[in-house]
Amino acid sequence: MKRRTFLHSLNLLALSSAIHGKAIYAQDSRDGKIVTVLGPIDPAALGTTLPHEHVLVDFIGADQISEGRYDRDEAFDVILPYLNEAKGHGLRALFECTPAYLGRDPILLRRLAKASGLHLVTNTGYYAAMKEKFMPAHAHKETADQLAARWIQEWEKGIENTGVFPGFIKIGVETKPLSIMDKKLVHAAAKTSRATGMTIAAHTGNAAAMEELEILEEEGVHPSAWIWVHANRGDQKDVRRAAEKGAWISFDKISPQSIADHVNLVKDMKDDGYLSRVMISHDAGWYTPGEPRGGNYRGYNTVFEEFIPALKSAGLSEEDIHQIMVTTPANAFTIHKQLHPTGTKKDL
Repeated sequence: MKRRTFLHSLNLLALSSAIHGKAIYAQDSRDGKIVTVLGPIDPAALGTTLPHEHVLVDFIGADQISEGRYDRDEAFDVILPYLNEAKGHGLRALFECTPAYLGRDPILLRRLAKASGLHLVTNTGYYAAMKEKFMPAHAHKETADQLAARWIQEWEKGIENTGVFPGFIKIGVETKPLSIMDKKLVHAAAKTSRATGMTIAAHTGNAAAMEELEILEEEGVHPSAWIWVHANRGDQKDVRRAAEKGAWISFDKISPQSIADHVNLVKDMKDDGYLSRVMISHDAGWYTPGEPRGGNYRGYNTVFEEFIPALKSAGLSEEDIHQIMVTTPANAFTIHKQLHPTGTKKDL
């Protein structure tokens, strides 16, 4: 018992030290890898990637959500054909951005990954947007350190005894200036990133993106550990400021109705010298519990069938497309511990 108590105390010390930025890290075999639901892979193996999608989202709210609200077998049957169809267009990896208390299902994702042959990646973190409807009760009481400890525990032990590990941190913040809860989540995400090396994908909406980057700097985390999710909706002057600092820029609301707007966003970033920071996605899907057969599922084909041809027509080269679809996502999501503001993620 004394040995067990000592080891437990040592683990707590290491966790506390990681949260507070002290370098007491054991060597992690996942460093330099992409962590999928089936395990770590080399970044070069990731392939053509959609960095912001969903397969299942439940909007019931954190106080009512449960796995019993849907049939996992039915969800699997509905979702798999959409993944297979996108794979037929060349898709090789998809980052599933549904956080805990909004329908994250690592068991379903693992099953879909095995059946489709795609690299699927899930996350840790919480979503405070939409008036904090999807925030668990404990998040209102706990500190940023305590929330970070929960997320680091998922990195260390896996998600909910499933054996599935997160590969990035997803947070949702929305207010400008950041609310008390928003600030807490950004601090918690930065502490988690510093301890684990996971990248933060921040649903930023109309929030103060530059304020988020200031918090990361305060926590000693480099901007290259942060993705501006939904940057297409942000002030494009701020988008360029973020890219200049080293942040990743996600234009991820691509639909048949938004092709022209997104082409202009990407083309302008290339013209300004920031194409290597840009990723594109749909923010599509998804199976919705409570609706017949999951409701109106939107697939992942628009990027391949319409958007990439439109980019080529606008003058982007095959090399540019490869940068956006392959190289940049691999660089952005590779696990690297960010120990101080002057650090930088290694490019492939």
